[in-house]
Amino acid sequence: MKLTRKQFDVLEVLATTKETLTQRKLEQITGHSLGTINRVIKELTESGYIEDGKITNTGVNALEPYRAKRAIFIAAGFGSRLVPITFNTPKPLVRVHGVRIIDRLIDACLEAGINEIYIVRGYLGELFDQLLYKYPMIKFLENPLYNEANNISSSLVARYMLSNAYVFEADLLISNPKIIRMYHYTSDFLAIKKERSDDWCFRVKDGVIVEEKVGGEGDDIWQMVGISYWNEEDGHKLSQDIQDVYTSPGGKERYWEQVPLVYRKEHYQVEVCECHDEDIVEIDTFKELKMIDKTYDV
Repeated sequence: MKLTRKQFDVLEVLATTKETLTQRKLEQITGHSLGTINRVIKELTESGYIEDGKITNTGVNALEPYRAKRAIFIAAGFGSRLVPITFNTPKPLVRVHGVRIIDRLIDACLEAGINEIYIVRGYLGELFDQLLYKYPMIKFLENPLYNEANNISSSLVARYMLSNAYVFEADLLISNPKIIRMYHYTSDFLAIKKERSDDWCFRVKDGVIVEEKVGGEGDDIWQMVGISYWNEEDGHKLSQDIQDVYTSPGGKERYWEQVPLVYRKEHYQVEVCECHDEDIVEIDTFKELKMIDKTYDV
């Protein structure tokens, strides 16, 4: 049986929290009213999904279609804005306070129970082999077109792995691994609520992304973070839509996320998933890297 959104919200909390939670606490975490929590718990209990306030094995099985099963890291690019350090090191392998940028992202995936890890590599691709010593489960996907096309070429390489999958820009410095979640009710994109942004951002209505653009201001503006999740149905659609957009006139110049958010937006209803400035940051330039890690300021 397909879970309702409210049933999912309660089950997800119970599945990812070790302690026993009161209905009042569930109200605080989910944002649903106490009356709604009471009704949903009754429904889930009658279905055998929870017992004595705890999730059952049947309840865990009911969440399985919503579980993130794999992670795709887009890591093929040169990282031109981070020169000179990227002359010899792909940006995801740059160390910040002694730790490779991509390591923190992979660790967050493993903490969320995501063990199927793919890295799309291109520029200095052989250097990513070093990750296998720490993460032997990694599988590499080669992007021979990384220098001829935008990152849509990396999504093209990975297009058959996008169901129940996270897609990461592999150069994001994450400080809060909890923003990577085990379960998702629908496809979503991480974003930060802003009053104004000069960066890539979304216009959002009722929690759903209705426009992607550069810069904006107002109550409906969210700054894009390069981490998204795609459910099984949308992942299957993406496999075809990415190829169609890539082979269309000018397709090689597109960013991959423009496929579901711009060029084939009628096929998707992607929600925004909130995070905050302190959770994650993109290091765009060598100057920003030096500000974050003073060991580079020499």
